[in-house]
Amino acid sequence: MQPDKHPHVRGFGMASARSRARLIARLEQLGIRDERVLEAMNRVPRHMFVDEAMTSRAYDDTALPIGYGQTISQPYIVAQMTSLLLADGVPDHVLEIGTGSGYQAAVLAELVATVYTVERIKPLYDQARRRFAELGYRNIRPREARDDVLGLPSYGPFDVILVTAGAEALPTSLYEQMAEQGRMIVPVGASGGGQRLVVVRRQGQSFQREDLDPVSFVPLIEGHD
Repeated sequence: MQPDKHPHVRGFGMASARSRARLIARLEQLGIRDERVLEAMNRVPRHMFVDEAMTSRAYDDTALPIGYGQTISQPYIVAQMTSLLLADGVPDHVLEIGTGSGYQAAVLAELVATVYTVERIKPLYDQARRRFAELGYRNIRPREARDDVLGLPSYGPFDVILVTAGAEALPTSLYEQMAEQGRMIVPVGASGGGQRLVVVRRQGQSFQREDLDPVSFVPLIEGHD
């Protein structure tokens, strides 16, 4: 594993490094095999993406509350979705829908050229933007989501769209934001049970759906006209 590239981050010091190492070992035990993903997650200081009161739990393999009814995703799910994002090669142009704490975007920024990330909840958007700046992530482009639009159509198309909240049905409004041969990774199904991780692949105007593992995400807040 590469050393921490953010030595100036708040508190935790060597305890953070040890806690991250234990988390990485846990992810390997759970079947995460992509060394690129493991190294990226080892470099990102997850304790910087939770409230200070939650610092002691930052490297537990569990989702944690971040306020406003939202959570920072379980590290295993972050690793799984990031592995799927890299499955067909390293994309250049990625869109994340649902910035939340900013942790998933930071992991992606360790691996891809440019990450656009959108968030509807303004306090979370403002907080994540400050974290990206503090940690020196210059390849993350945070945007505050518009009420009437899902995604960032004016910045696409994207090689991969990663949706980090659960949609009750496939968000087909995102299809045209996918590049040719692009992919969308999205949790689909009713919140509280029945969600599955879905990968959609684009070939021209044809879109193939593949259903994967059961997951549990907070609901996606979609745009409205």
